[in-house]
Amino acid sequence: MRTRILFLLLLGSLVAAFAALNWAAITTPSTLSVGVTTIEAPLGVTLLGLLILMALVFAIYAVFWQGAVLLETRRHSKEMQLQRQLADQAEASRFTELRSALRSEMAQLSERLSASQDALRQEMRENTNSLAAMFGELDDRLGAPSHELAHPTTALIRPSAKRLPGCPSR
Repeated sequence: MRTRILFLLLLGSLVAAFAALNWAAITTPSTLSVGVTTIEAPLGVTLLGLLILMALVFAIYAVFWQGAVLLETRRHSKEMQLQRQLADQAEASRFTELRSALRSEMAQLSERLSASQDALRQEMRENTNSLAAMFGELDDRLGAPSHELAHPTTALIRPSAKRLPGCPSR
């Protein structure tokens, strides 16, 4: 951008220098045809005036074009900001949705774990009761003293005088 401006300034100064050096020839009057009529005017001044007029028109056009580009850039910037906000909101809603899905899944897993633990505890109680009943029945068959019948698990720990056939003694 800076080189363009420097180039235009250099070109303008060269035209001004040329006009200054040849001012006498530029101001010499001559007969000019404007289509329907002819006029007496200096050709050089007329051409120099047209050159300045075209330069002004071009400068005004460039300013309006630059303004339109700036307005369009501002509009695009606002649209981009709006799209960023929409994308951020969509991402936030996806995170919220993911968080709620994870919480619901964790709650389901927790319920399933709790249910399986309860079922395991129930099965262990049933197995413990079943084993206690079997040991009680076995003690009844072997004729164990009544105090060992009240606590079937202690009968397993304490050595008993009566052993089952085929069981090694300690």
